[in-house]
Amino acid sequence: MHTEHPSPSPVPHRAAFATTRWSVVLAAGQRSSPAADDALATLCQTYWYPLYAFARRRGYAPEDAADLTQSFFVSLIDKGFLRTADQQRGRFRSFLLTVFKRFLSHEHERQQTQKRGGGRSLFSIDVAVGEQRYQYEPTDDWTPEKIYARRWALTLLDDVMLRLEAEYQQKGKADLFAQCKIYLTAGTLAPAHAEVAEKLAMTPAAIRVAVHRLRQRYKELLQEAVAQTIGPEESITEEITRLRLAVRGGGA
Repeated sequence: MHTEHPSPSPVPHRAAFATTRWSVVLAAGQRSSPAADDALATLCQTYWYPLYAFARRRGYAPEDAADLTQSFFVSLIDKGFLRTADQQRGRFRSFLLTVFKRFLSHEHERQQTQKRGGGRSLFSIDVAVGEQRYQYEPTDDWTPEKIYARRWALTLLDDVMLRLEAEYQQKGKADLFAQCKIYLTAGTLAPAHAEVAEKLAMTPAAIRVAVHRLRQRYKELLQEAVAQTIGPEESITEEITRLRLAVRGGGA
């Protein structure tokens, strides 16, 4: 969908979709919780790249950016940062970046330790994978904050698309989704309904109805996903607008 290139993951593909609920974040902070390990794995797998890209744009070498990102997730537990997370305070993406910036500001202190993260790692990052993705990031005057916001937004939007695709597959409508998903992103460049109808042996009117339903379900899933990452007092509509601006570099 919104991903401009393949986005291989350094860890096995998730069994469940990774759009982070605040409940997942809080569970990851409770090491005594049976769900804590799975929740933390979800956080690592979903958000390693936005943080890696932020560190790279900050000027860190690829190996250092990967090392810092891995160590940061360890510190979320060891330093109790996740226990300070509070949905009442607002957006999780803002919380995560604030804590990561604080982590990087103390990077020189960690250089004095035997090894960042005490030698412990929750997951591994393939630097080649990170760099494969990073080469597609804007190279002009985009700040680290804009890169992070853009990649966060794309991660969430792509995840919504995966959820929508899975729903259609479960209904036995994988072909319909494959042919109609372009109407979610292409705007005026989308093909005529008659063209898609011919491929699927359907009428243009039926395709028109199918596209309407697809867009409606996508909107519902997007709103649900966004609601799971913001505070109760924040506007879902405004956050969606911010995310779409972030993809273009116009917001954070």
